[in-house]
Amino acid sequence: KDPNEDTEWNDILRDFGILPPKEEVKDEVEEMVLRLQKEAEVKPYEKMNLKQLNEAEDEFDEEDRKAVEMYRKRRLEELQKGQRFGELREISGEQYVKEVTNAQKGVCVVIHLYRSSIPLCVLINRHLSLLATKFPETKFVKAIANSCIENYHDSCLPTLFVYENGEIKGKFIGIRECGGTNLTVEELEWKLAEVGALKTDLEENPKKEVVDMMTSSLRNASINDV
Repeated sequence: KDPNEDTEWNDILRDFGILPPKEEVKDEVEEMVLRLQKEAEVKPYEKMNLKQLNEAEDEFDEEDRKAVEMYRKRRLEELQKGQRFGELREISGEQYVKEVTNAQKGVCVVIHLYRSSIPLCVLINRHLSLLATKFPETKFVKAIANSCIENYHDSCLPTLFVYENGEIKGKFIGIRECGGTNLTVEELEWKLAEVGALKTDLEENPKKEVVDMMTSSLRNASINDV
C-alpha cells in the first residue's frame, strides 16, 4: 500500500511513528510559476546607467560582478552608438580640426561660419539651435568666420559646411545658396537633409509651394501678354 495515501489507518501508523511523515507533494504549476518569477527578477544593475554601475561596483557579490561587467560594456557601446549632442555649440578656429574635421566616425557635423552683424547669420543660428534639439544625433557647431579663415569675405556669409568622416558632404555659401533672407527653419532642415546631414520627416520641399506660385504667376502673366 502507498504510505502517502490518505487513509485513517495510515494516519494512525504515522501517529505511532510506524510510518514516516507524509511527503508534501508540491503543486507543479506553483513550482513552475515560482521558478519563472525568479528568472524574471530584474537585478538592480540591469536598470543602471554607466555612472551608476561604476559607483555601485563594490556592492555586488562575485557572481554579480561578471554580469555587471557585461552590462557596463553594453552601456558603453550604447553610449558610443547613440552619441547625442542636442545643442548648437560655439567653437573657435583652433578647435575646427578637432571638432569638425576629426569628429567621431559616422557623425555628421554641420558648421556655420558667421558674423553677428549679418541678419541672415543671426537667423540661421536661431534655426540651427532648434534643429540641434530636434536632431541630437547630428553635431551642430558655429564659429565666427574670421577665427577660422582669415579675411573671409562677407559676401560668402552665411557659410554652411556639412562634414562626415573628415569629408565635406555639402556646402552652402552666401545668402542665395543658404536660402535667402526669409529662410524658414523647415527650408533649412530640407536643405541639410538633401546633403545627408539629418533624416527629416518633411515629405516635400517647403519652398516648393513658393516656387510653384511664382511659376504659376509668371505663366499667367505671359498668357495675358499674348
